This record gives sequence, C-alpha cells and structure tokens, in this order.
Amino acid sequence: MRVFTEKQWFNQWWMQLINLALLGMLLYFWYKWWVLGDKVDKVAPDDITGQVVVSLLLMLSFGVIYIFQLHTKIDDRGIHYRFFPFHRSFKTIPWREMEKCYTRTYKPLTEYGGWGYKFGTVGGKAYNVKGNQGVQIQFKNGKKLLIGTQKPDDAQRIIKRYFLKDNNEGV
Repeated sequence: MRVFTEKQWFNQWWMQLINLALLGMLLYFWYKWWVLGDKVDKVAPDDITGQVVVSLLLMLSFGVIYIFQLHTKIDDRGIHYRFFPFHRSFKTIPWREMEKCYTRTYKPLTEYGGWGYKFGTVGGKAYNVKGNQGVQIQFKNGKKLLIGTQKPDDAQRIIKRYFLKDNNEGV
C-alpha cells in the first residue's frame, strides 16, 4: 500500500524576518529596562507588570506562526487532513464522497484571499500555508475543498492510484 504524507507550516522567509524583528525588539526592550534603566514608551524599568505583559505579547506573537500546521495523508481509505489548532484530530474524506479529486495550481490571493483557513468566493474552502499548489476536491454534493501541498506530483500519483480505482470499481 502506498501512502502520501505531508506536514507544512508557515515558514516563508518574510515571516521569519518578521519573527526576527520581534525577537530583536524584545531583546532591545530588555536591554533598555535592565541594563540602561530606561523606560520603553510607557513601561518603566521598575514596572514589572508592564514588562511581563509586553514580553509575553511579543513572545506570543513570535510563536504564533509555529503553532499552525497542516498535516495531509492520502491512502486507500481517502484523504485525511488536520489544520492544527483548528482540528485536534484528522478529518477524513472517503474516496466515495468525491466527485473529482486532482492537484492543481491556484491563485491564493484572488481565489481565497490568502493563506490559512479560508473561505473562497469561487473555490469553496481552503486549508493552505504557502505556495500555489493544492489538492482540489469536489464533493458529490457540489461543495469544494482545496488542501495546499508542496508535493503536487507525489500527491497526484497517489490520487490516481486510489481515487480512479475506487470510482471505477462500480462501473
């Protein structure tokens, strides 16, 4: 049995640059408070509560992009996906519920308004974290779902193996 698995997260260079800037800002604030003894905006060196609040907010902002992860698994039962933290466990789409299933290139900004957990104007729902490649699923009830992938060729190979086989058995 062949299985496709993929784990993705927001790790684009520009997001790393933003995180580096947040980390630099936090270190600069600590330096001003604890080494120079200067205040930062309205937070004085002796304002422990203010320092804790500012530090926690910056650390939370720094870590938030690493929390979001898209896990995809394609096997003989169907397509399984989990977009953490929205989904605690995998959601499964059995092959029999799909009308169409294929990989495609899409336009994240115009079709879905960007990346993440999105509701598109034309394309239905999408779970994506980067790039412009995805597994397009059209359900038998007409609804659509796009799951982003960085390995479209591998995904398509497994889709052909199981989706076409499952849908041709009753013919």
